[in-house]
Amino acid sequence: MANFDLMRRLTLDTGGKILLLVMDGVGGLPREQGGPTELEAAHTPNLDRLAREGSCGLSIPVTRGVAPGSGPAHLALFGYDPLVYEIGRGVLEATGIGLAVNPGDVAIRGNFCTVDGNGVITDRRAGRISTEEGAKRVELLQGISLSGVQFDVQIAKEYRFAVVMRGEGLNSAIADTDPQQTGVKPFPARALDPAAEKTADLTNQFLAEVAKRLKGHEPANMATLRGFAIDPALPKYADVYKLKAACVAVYPMYKGVSGLVGMDIIETTAHDTTADEFNRVAKIWDKYDFVFCHIKYTDSRGEDGDFDAKVKVIEGVDEALPILLDMNPDVMIVTGDHSTPATYKAHSWHPVPTLLWAPETHMTDRAEAYGERECMTGALGHFMAADLMPLALAHAKRLKKFGA
Repeated sequence: MANFDLMRRLTLDTGGKILLLVMDGVGGLPREQGGPTELEAAHTPNLDRLAREGSCGLSIPVTRGVAPGSGPAHLALFGYDPLVYEIGRGVLEATGIGLAVNPGDVAIRGNFCTVDGNGVITDRRAGRISTEEGAKRVELLQGISLSGVQFDVQIAKEYRFAVVMRGEGLNSAIADTDPQQTGVKPFPARALDPAAEKTADLTNQFLAEVAKRLKGHEPANMATLRGFAIDPALPKYADVYKLKAACVAVYPMYKGVSGLVGMDIIETTAHDTTADEFNRVAKIWDKYDFVFCHIKYTDSRGEDGDFDAKVKVIEGVDEALPILLDMNPDVMIVTGDHSTPATYKAHSWHPVPTLLWAPETHMTDRAEAYGERECMTGALGHFMAADLMPLALAHAKRLKKFGA
């Protein structure tokens, strides 16, 4: 993984330009024994060419056997040891939509949900209401203040929103209220540390007010909270890597983690297609040394358990890829933050197919295509995802020699 002290000593402020393309949850599994994975089943002539011309391998997001969340998985891709630098989901969600998280604040990720007359959850995502409908519910939650603590609530996307608690004596050591299943009531907020008892009590008062204000507003007539967190004050890209970096992503959480490491967040819309995102990258390419571009729906279709739909998303990325190739990046990395097999319907622990294409500096291997089995035998081998940034910098000729 990136040793930040070493990176500060070795990185140059000149060199090649780096593009990191992340297809969220791209890794998969066959749906029948011996069959192809989603990535292997997809028709991907452009990605396969890059694999033949570049180097391939499998990355491990956190450690072997551990299925990561999106936050730690992306931190690893950015070179941060996710076991050292932990970020709560609330901070990622809040910062991703431009909601300030100041010292002393507690940020929380919220989900609108549907409950029946007994308060039992019947739909954890409120029928996946639109962002417009979610924003209407958020309007109902404005102006809540309890014992001098303000609750700043803002829509994120669809059924998701963010809350920032602002006041004295707050503590983020609070267990999630989302039970992660239907057929049960939301959990009450519970302090994980005695110092958080006040915050837990305020959170439960807030949720009681939420229930009152959302009553009769089905399908989003209640909310659950998760990822209570504070700003972790991460080292920044400009300091550690001497890179002017930018993020092109549609979903707020990925903007959030990028902003926390010091990337500029490029404006996108909720309706941007893959081609739209790639065109945004092309538009800003001359202004940056490093651009991170995130594609969400590979992960979403995997979580839906829709193998064929995930294949189509991958094929759509490949079809639009010439937009990025026409920019002639010095280093291009294509990977995922984790695997989300459609057969598993969730993030999994399986290593992630990764390709590195750097025409001037890479060593080609025998991989003939971009897929799990081909990457198993590639020159990059099995490696920790947090090693990817030093590899990218080296291939971009942005690292000095170590020692005499």
